[in-house]
Amino acid sequence: MHKFIRSMLVAGSLLILSPLSLADHHGGGHSADIVDTAIAAGSFETLVAAVQAAGLVETLKGEGPFTVFAPTDAAFAALPEGTVADLLKPENLETLAAVLTYHVVAGKVMSSDLAGKTLNAATVQGGELAIDATDGVTVNGANVVTADIETSNGVIHVIDAVLLP
Repeated sequence: MHKFIRSMLVAGSLLILSPLSLADHHGGGHSADIVDTAIAAGSFETLVAAVQAAGLVETLKGEGPFTVFAPTDAAFAALPEGTVADLLKPENLETLAAVLTYHVVAGKVMSSDLAGKTLNAATVQGGELAIDATDGVTVNGANVVTADIETSNGVIHVIDAVLLP
């Protein structure tokens, strides 16, 4: 499966690899968008391949702002065997797009906006995420492991599980 995902990344000529690191996004101009920031991080290869397969690259490179709860490669690897490969099949791209857009909230929501609160947030997919920021931050039970990675068109919060609508 990893070879397939890597080949999707190589074949995905829509994206241009950026030499930026996540550290570059904590200050200054935030010149990279959500997609380029995810690529530069190096720990979102599965997410990036899925975004490419679902045709969501241009959307997530758009003006936004967007808040993305981004599962790591380890989070995707923790899904039942074959789940990612099945979602990447052409006949399942609508389901894949629904899963991915369930991780996106319109607007730029920083961790300071959530601190001490529990709330539901509407996703681009149309569902709702249950966010609990009273003791750490969880989103539908997934832990936010890195918060507030600012980009030119929003913010990424890294999570340790894939959220399913």
